[in-house]
Amino acid sequence: MRGAALVALAALLWSSSGLFIKVLPLGALQIAFVRSLTAAVTIALVVKLRGGRPFPRPDALALACAISYAGVLVCFVAATKLTTAANAIFLQFSAPIYLVFLEPRLAGRRVARRDLTAVALCLGAMALFFVGRLGAGTLSGNLLGVLAGLCLALFSLTLRLQRERRPEEDPISAIILGNLLVAALCAPLALPGLHPTPLQAGILLYLGVFQIGVAYLFFNAGMKHLSATAAVVTGTLEAVLNPIWVFLGIGERPSAWALAGGLIILATIAWYSLPPSARGRKSGMATDERG
Repeated sequence: MRGAALVALAALLWSSSGLFIKVLPLGALQIAFVRSLTAAVTIALVVKLRGGRPFPRPDALALACAISYAGVLVCFVAATKLTTAANAIFLQFSAPIYLVFLEPRLAGRRVARRDLTAVALCLGAMALFFVGRLGAGTLSGNLLGVLAGLCLALFSLTLRLQRERRPEEDPISAIILGNLLVAALCAPLALPGLHPTPLQAGILLYLGVFQIGVAYLFFNAGMKHLSATAAVVTGTLEAVLNPIWVFLGIGERPSAWALAGGLIILATIAWYSLPPSARGRKSGMATDERG
């Protein structure tokens, strides 16, 4: 329960990003720069106060984790600016369909029929986001949302490999490095013309300190008490709440097709994340009821 509560708190903080990214009259790279720089400082300070090493020497795996994490942050902010918040978050949560093919190659197992079913459902759901009339901005935003999902899959995979191969090290250092990488890449284009008002500066600080920094500290602590499956199911709370905050805040309504696609993705992830015994019990109960 403690682990689930910590991951749920992280998802709650993550879910607030869509609304604040939408209301800030700043460019995507400017938001990403300030948010990531603030998050890196916040997490590093907490790790240092706890007696840890916020900046250990990274190896190839840590660098891959940091780069993929940086891709998630930049692509998601840009996607949220260009398309609806619902499209951006739902497409980002398509990450498990890529893991279906990436994980077996590393784990040495065959792709099961259940894996292919989940991929087919998610791909069909993703296609629904592109149904209807799309402007150039919306199309670009949707494609960036898909790319954010791919980066999230790679980040999840490398983070898991770090935990398995070096359990004695805290993978939070890769999060710090990833945020610093975002800040360094965005700085040349973000700094010119970056003159936020006091209110805008307050929102940027919230995004960096709480929406990213504190949220990942909660998530990292919760993962010590949860299986990867439980964390994935609990983390889908972000995808549910993000469009709700945006709708309540600025009245942005996702299309009916996007809502349908998002619900299919969330339902598929929840079903795919269930352990085999639970799926078997559900199937058996359905058979008994029909009999």
